[in-house]
Order: sequence, then structure tokens, then C-alpha cells
Amino acid sequence: MSSVEDLLAQLAPGGVSHISLGELARTVPGLTGKTKSDFTDGNARYVSYKNVFAHPTVDQAASDFVKMAPAERQNRLRRGDVVITGSSENFEDVAMSSVVVQEPSEPLYLNSFCFAVRFNDPQLYLPDFSKHLFRSHRLRSQIRLTASGVTRVNVSKPRFLKTVLPVPPLEVQREIVRILDNFTELEAELEAELEARRRQYAHYRDDLLGGRSPGPDWRPMGDVGVFTRGRRFTRADVVEGGIPSIHYGEIYTHYGVVAEVSVRQIREDLRFQLRFAMPGDLVIASVGETVEDVGKSVAWLGDEPVAIHDDTFGFSHSLEPKFVAYWMQTDAFHSQKTRHVASAKIKRLSSSALATILMPVPPVEEQRRIVESLDKFDALVNDISIGLPAELAARRKQYEHYRDKLLNFEEAS
Repeated sequence: MSSVEDLLAQLAPGGVSHISLGELARTVPGLTGKTKSDFTDGNARYVSYKNVFAHPTVDQAASDFVKMAPAERQNRLRRGDVVITGSSENFEDVAMSSVVVQEPSEPLYLNSFCFAVRFNDPQLYLPDFSKHLFRSHRLRSQIRLTASGVTRVNVSKPRFLKTVLPVPPLEVQREIVRILDNFTELEAELEAELEARRRQYAHYRDDLLGGRSPGPDWRPMGDVGVFTRGRRFTRADVVEGGIPSIHYGEIYTHYGVVAEVSVRQIREDLRFQLRFAMPGDLVIASVGETVEDVGKSVAWLGDEPVAIHDDTFGFSHSLEPKFVAYWMQTDAFHSQKTRHVASAKIKRLSSSALATILMPVPPVEEQRRIVESLDKFDALVNDISIGLPAELAARRKQYEHYRDKLLNFEEAS
């Protein structure tokens, strides 16, 4: 890292200026006035919430389209724009960023759940520098303080614009980009290999669980088990050492196929107001950001009942729990589920709709055999303690260490 230190000593011997974002940039809102039907058979690309959350650099080739009239006035994204997710299920994930590093070759719009930061001077930051800066630990620690909420966390734009950013010389930015991009390129190679294995695993899983078409042993989920809606609790109810709980947002961010320990507990005095999933039940998220996400589930295998949020359903049944959880990841489940999702801004799925979805119900011995096979594949592509996932996790940790070290600038007096 001596190359960066040498450049700083030469170009900024007295430290780097730190300036509030509001002095450097303005915010640009996303799409306005759009309805559910506008996102079917669209003619213009837009950047989805999921695109922003998943990619430090905006994926401009993603297949997300919206209907746009010839003379319609909406904000278009430009090179250098930093796209920010305006809300989240939790403080940890709020205000994730993604940067437009290349000038779009066609009109590119932004979804209504996000906003863009547009710098007054487009030469102030290299876009490739911004993609590292806005995901750095130090800056994200500031940004999280600009958000508030209980059931949903939202960014306050006035507070967000008070965030203070370092403004190093472009030569310093360029050298930092060179160093950090070497880390991310290695990471991308591992991600591509892991993604190929995950596709292979998904194909094997879907075949093992009966393919896409219902067979003679398929039955409605409502005949197989009972759905129970949870009861509301909030982040204000979270305590240390209370009742185990699962909030619907945590199903997306903290859990895999199964859970044996809850990541959060809530107040003991709420016990008689709550509803619980029993060990062996599935906990299913009934709302989500996208049609693809809603309906994600986790099999609860803890030693005691777990309190479930009112935006989840508990599914009580007599099947092998992990068999049901694996099946709810298949294309067969998702293709049926999609027909029932209420596509407002927040996607919803009802218990009555879930009850009509057909699922395979082979003998219990066959269920256990399938689970044993899938457990091995799932570990290979998702267990961060072994194989490619472990190597990728180590690379990310290494990148984050050097990113946060390089982006920690001494402030000019």
C-alpha cells in the first residue's frame, strides 16, 4: 500500500478534505406514477432494488423493463451516479449502493424504492472509486445513522446529505481502484465458478423433487398441513435472552434451509400475545420486495417453539421438514406461487393461495433419502466453512480489510 501513501504524501501532505455530501451532490428520485401493469412487457430498462443491493456496479444488462411513453419525463441515470436503496428490513442492510460506472448505451431508469446521488462536479470522483467508497465500513457506519424506523427502516435524505465524505486527489483514487479491483476480480472469478455449481445444484434438486409438472403423488399444501399467521412484534421488542423469534425480513437475510437457533429474541411478557411455530414447522415469509423472493421459507428445528411475525406463516405438517424447505426452493413451487402473488409495491402471498399449491408427497423414507442427498450438495455451494464458499468468504474478508484501510484518510486541518 506504499504507493498510495507515497501519492498522499506528494499530493495531499496536509491531509484530505472531508466535505458533507450535501455540498458535493444532490439526490435524484426514481420512477414516479407507475402501476403494476407498467412492469409487464416494458420497453425501457430500469435498475431494480435487487440489482442495486446485489451489485457494487449497476448491472446495465439486467432484464428489468418498464413501460415508458415517448414523451414521458422521468429521471435517467448517468455515468457516475451512485444508486442508494432508500429502505430495508433492517439497519444492517439499509442504504446499500451501486454505481453507474459506464455511460448507459440506452435510457436507463431507476425503481421507486431507490434514489441516486448525482455529484455537482462529475470529475470529483472516479465512478470506480465511488463503488468502493460507498460500501466501505466507515462511510456505511455514518449512513446507517441517517435511517430510522421500526417495522421498516427508511433513509432520511436530509440526514443522508449530511454524511461526510473524503475527497482524495484523482491520482490517489486511481491507484486505490487499481489495488482494490485486483481483489474484486479474483472474487468475481470465484463467484462465477460458484454460481455455475449452484445452477447445477438447482437443476439436480428440481429433478430429485419431481421436476416442474405435478405427478400422481402431488397434493395441495392445504391437504398436507395447516397454515397459521404470526402476530406482530417490532424491533422495539427485541431483547437479549428472551423468547426466540423469527421476523419475516430475517428469513431473507439470516437463514438458509433450516434454523436451529434464532438470531433475535423478544420480550418474555409478550408470550401470551404471540403465535409460535413448533419444532419441525416451516416459517414462510408472506411479503417481499420481489415476486421471486416472497414465499421464502426456513424449517425451524430448534428445541423450543419460536415466535413468528405477522408477515409470516407457520406451516405445520407431518412431512420431513427439510424436504418441504428444499421443495419450496424449486421452480415447480415458484412457477405456481407466482400466479398468486399480489404485485403491489410490496409483494404479498396469502395462506389460502399457498394452500392450493401442489407439492410432491413421496413416502417418508424417500423424503429422507432426498434430504440426505440434497444436504451434501447444499453444503458444497452454501456452507462458508468448506470448499468454494469458504475460499470466497476469505477473499471478501481480505478485500474488506484493505478497502477500509485504504479509504481511511487523515482529514485536512
